[in-house]
Amino acid sequence: MKHLETKRLVLRDWQQNDLQDFFAYASKPNIGPAAGWPAHTCIATTQQILDSFIKSQEVWAITDKQSHRVIGSFGLHLDKHRNNPNCRMIGYVLDDSYWGKGLMKEAVEAVLDYAFNDLSLDLISVYHYPFNQQSKRVIEKCGFTYEGTLRRALVHFDKGVIDSCCYSMTKEEFNQQKRS
Repeated sequence: MKHLETKRLVLRDWQQNDLQDFFAYASKPNIGPAAGWPAHTCIATTQQILDSFIKSQEVWAITDKQSHRVIGSFGLHLDKHRNNPNCRMIGYVLDDSYWGKGLMKEAVEAVLDYAFNDLSLDLISVYHYPFNQQSKRVIEKCGFTYEGTLRRALVHFDKGVIDSCCYSMTKEEFNQQKRS
């Protein structure tokens, strides 16, 4: 994956030496559940997921430019709800110590620019759980269009079957946003 930079962040490939930073935020009790996974309770779990990130080449490590620490992850995946090879779905996680500073909006904008201009994708989708208001705010601030709610769409590890709120942005919408 291409290395992306913003004013305050670097999105880069994961490395084995990111394990401690990854575990530090993934073990917090309010981080994983908002994204659909339980907080990591042992570093072996974090190592397995880190290995899968390195292998898949679909997930960036989000690093803080000042500290050089990994503070989150950002994925660009096939959207299993769409049968269009020129669409991708984004997903992101950020350490709660960095919430409320506009960092995720910065990361989303960098990935959208890369996705539409370098990869020539047609559409980017993003989903959130109804209870994840932080993610909803990021999505809305970035200018995504609400498509609707997929009712009883996902099995959450501790909430059972729940809805998934769907948003998207086309390349044309992205370019229009950049012009205004």
